[in-house]
Amino acid sequence: MDLGIGSKTTLVTGASSGIGRAIAVTLAAEGVQLAIMARRRERLDELAKEIVAKGGKKPVVIEADFLQEAAPQVIAKAALDGMGSVDILINNAGGSRAFKLHTAEEQWNEALTLNFSRQRQLTDRLVDQMITKKWGRIINITGKSEPDGINGAFCAKAAMHSWSKGMSREVGKHGITVNCIPPGRIISEQILRNYTPEYRAWQSEHEIPVGEYGQPEDIANLVAYLSSPLARYITGTVIPVDGGLRRYQF
Repeated sequence: MDLGIGSKTTLVTGASSGIGRAIAVTLAAEGVQLAIMARRRERLDELAKEIVAKGGKKPVVIEADFLQEAAPQVIAKAALDGMGSVDILINNAGGSRAFKLHTAEEQWNEALTLNFSRQRQLTDRLVDQMITKKWGRIINITGKSEPDGINGAFCAKAAMHSWSKGMSREVGKHGITVNCIPPGRIISEQILRNYTPEYRAWQSEHEIPVGEYGQPEDIANLVAYLSSPLARYITGTVIPVDGGLRRYQF
């Protein structure tokens, strides 16, 4: 299927590994011009070489730390300087750390900055040029709505869902859609580090209806569709990609 995005420009944050990397590779295969951002420059350079080797356009590489106050300005400027525009913004960068009952304010601030504030600020710097072009896609890779306990990232992702819904109502008339994708158990560096093979096998058998952990490409395929003109009437949504793991009905 031709998704009709070969002439579009896309910024993918957190693109050096896992879900972000798969999104970049998938969109590059559709002919998209990419700007790829992460902290690990060597990983970004490797990704850029792979994309070119497969026939894709040479990406703009942006090394940046999302926690730095100037990050949204630096990232937006680099993307716009390198591509001229950003038609599709993939807010993928983020991170989760478990909290205790009493957690230092610095940890709360870090979690909210990394998983909500920087995404909002980056979007704010790029949305006006989408409005001018009367076309845009904002896709936020978020997280689950069933917290196991106190976790700053879960709270930030809930804020992302609420903000995204409100944002969708503001920009829809300009041809811009805003959607969220909370991943389930998707194979990544963090998953492999935090969960043993035995636990992954048990959860696949007992808790995930499709019977296995997902692959980054399972997220990337939905991102590619939501990025396309075919998804023009889908906005303000939260679409889990989790193999049926989560039990909520919305």
